[in-house]
Amino acid sequence: MTTESTHLSVVNAPRPYESYVYAYPHKTAYRPLPDRPALSELWAGERKDALSLYLHIPFCEVRCGFCNLFTRIGAPDELTTRYLDALDRQATAVADALHANGAAGGGVRFAAGAFGGGTPTFLTAGELERLCDIAEKRMGADLRSVPLSVETSPSTATADRLSVLAGRGATRLSIGVQSFVEEEARAAVRPQHRSDVEAALGRIRDAGVPVLNIDLIYGIDGQTPESWRYSLDAALAWRPEELYLYPLYARPLTPLGRRAHASETEWDAQRLDLYRRGRDHLLARGYEQVSMRMFRLPGAPHEGADDYACQTDGMIGLGCGARSYTADLHYSFDYAVGMREIRTLIDAYTTTTTEDFARAEVGRAVDIGEARRRHLLQSLLQAEGMAREAYRARFGTRPEEDFPAELTRFADLGWLDTGAGPDLLRLSPEGLAHSDALGPALFSPAVRAAMASYELK
Repeated sequence: MTTESTHLSVVNAPRPYESYVYAYPHKTAYRPLPDRPALSELWAGERKDALSLYLHIPFCEVRCGFCNLFTRIGAPDELTTRYLDALDRQATAVADALHANGAAGGGVRFAAGAFGGGTPTFLTAGELERLCDIAEKRMGADLRSVPLSVETSPSTATADRLSVLAGRGATRLSIGVQSFVEEEARAAVRPQHRSDVEAALGRIRDAGVPVLNIDLIYGIDGQTPESWRYSLDAALAWRPEELYLYPLYARPLTPLGRRAHASETEWDAQRLDLYRRGRDHLLARGYEQVSMRMFRLPGAPHEGADDYACQTDGMIGLGCGARSYTADLHYSFDYAVGMREIRTLIDAYTTTTTEDFARAEVGRAVDIGEARRRHLLQSLLQAEGMAREAYRARFGTRPEEDFPAELTRFADLGWLDTGAGPDLLRLSPEGLAHSDALGPALFSPAVRAAMASYELK
């Protein structure tokens, strides 16, 4: 029997908000790759007929208080031009690597695309045209024939930018509103006027992009059940195809990370209460729950990556904050959260040569044990659950064999749906509510140790 169990961080009364597991292993488990492997070698044996393409734009007009993304405020001295020049060089190197040794199982083809950040619509309309050209002319992605998701913000969702994106094939626009209550937006260090938010939503609808996603946050200082419902109803007035409900985190090196909450226990209780209220409110209005965070209208087209989809193998990431995934190695560039370090890394990226872009710099190998964990994580954290037979077909074992302690513990906590049937491993509603405790509990000891020893910059 193969056993991949590990000591759990959860206890009898686990904290519900340990960490959002949007990718595994996390970047803080990555390390410099001493051999700097050539991308042509890394991708030589990989299937390349259904790749995902992600282009990262690390610029924002303002940094929100909760944000720990790889992004900087503003772009002086034609920095966006220099960044796009570098992105073009990287795309050239990566495309050459993908085609260097032929393609296993078929030709090179992209099945999905996404522009993220930062805020991609920080770029001007003309710069967005160039970004699309890099994806199409350099990488060979047909943006008009695949799902293309783009992130935006109220202040940058201008008519000219949206026109470019709609014309070039965007099928999903995701806008971070966070709260329709101006006082709450200020408390989250995201100053905005509701009138500007509503105007941006109107422009997105006018652009005719099939899927509108609105992000909201719960757990903001001063937020009440009444104000939370007010934001939910304000969002629902636009009948968005998707809604994401995010718990607020106060992460290190972010503005909110410097604020201490009077009681972490009380804050956990507040967030969990607001989550349940928000979930029930959306379910009562006809939305389906896809994951702890994601809710979708029935029948809405799947025109973008589902929650946790950035864990999928076959990912090509372009840009200084993007990850790429082969079956055996996840790789990227160096990671930072602090503003000074991010600026330094962006400047270094803009001077990187095509030759240097042809090698992987920072990453982490993914062995069979970690592959099992990723499969379980990306499946179990979805509301639909995981087919045990699909797991057995891939790995030759059952999840209960590989993770006996974890799954027993989850069952004891009431996090597993006991009525899901013999072939389905699925979370209960309470398990979904505790996704941010359950996910980290599945991290391997090696990944936990690497994350713990990482010095956040």
